[in-house]
Amino acid sequence: MPEQEDRDPSAGASRASRDAEGAGGEVDWEAERRRRRARFLRELAEARALRDRVQPRRAKAARLRHAMRMRTFRW
Repeated sequence: MPEQEDRDPSAGASRASRDAEGAGGEVDWEAERRRRRARFLRELAEARALRDRVQPRRAKAARLRHAMRMRTFRW
């Protein structure tokens, strides 16, 4: 799994020490969550781009549907 490759093997020990610190550990946890989320969104965008390249007809239909939705959307 890609997310396990990026992990530091000593993360378990540092997590325990962060939990003992209190509020500082929560900040680190949020930063880790944001990093994981950013990586997930990058991979999702890459997968969508690949799908659009290998299925151009479907991608064109999706663009047209999106354009129609945006034209008919009421602000």
